[in-house]
Formats: sequence, structure tokens, C-alpha cells
Amino acid sequence: MQIDITPGDVTVAAISGSVDSLTAEQLMQTLGKAVSDNQVRLVADFSAVVYTSSAGLRALLATLKDARRQGGDFRLAGVQPAVLRVLELSGFTSILKLYGDVGSAVASFDAELQ
Repeated sequence: MQIDITPGDVTVAAISGSVDSLTAEQLMQTLGKAVSDNQVRLVADFSAVVYTSSAGLRALLATLKDARRQGGDFRLAGVQPAVLRVLELSGFTSILKLYGDVGSAVASFDAELQ
């Protein structure tokens, strides 16, 4: 798994590969550091994520809770069909906000302010 963070008004984490028991801790630490650095408006670009396990789901949930606790939010963009199926089966599509692409996810933060 690879994670590239682009800080900004909305921080974007481009993630590629698999989010599973071997990589979930790295994801949680990387996104947790962003939140602790007050980057609480987060978008995870999942367009290059091919698989996620329950460990990956826990990492996403932990990030969501941390961001919301500090007045922000955590959103997913570009989720591929196989990963979307896991999110749907686990009920995460009712917890996380999903967008077709990064641009839409980033814009959604500003749309809420209006």
C-alpha cells in the first residue's frame, strides 16, 4: 500500500494497493497524524485501492471518528466496485460520505459552508 498526502484546506490522501491487516495500521497512523496536525477535513482517494478487509474498515472508522471529534470530517472518493461492495455489506456507506472523484469530495466541504 502507498499513501501520498497532499495537505491543504482539504487534505487529500491518495491511497493505492490493498488496505488489509498488513497495511491498516500504517493507514491509521498516517491519517491519524494528519488529524493530529489539525488537518481534519480529509478526503481519501480510493481510486487505486483494489481491496479492503475488516482491518481496513476499522482504520477508516477510527479516522472518521477522530476527524469528527475535532470538528472535521473524512470522506472517500473514487471507490472501486469491489471495495464499494465491502463498504455496502458492512454498512459503511451509511456512515461515510462517498464521492465519484476527489474534486467532488473536496468541493463538498465548501458546499456545506454555504
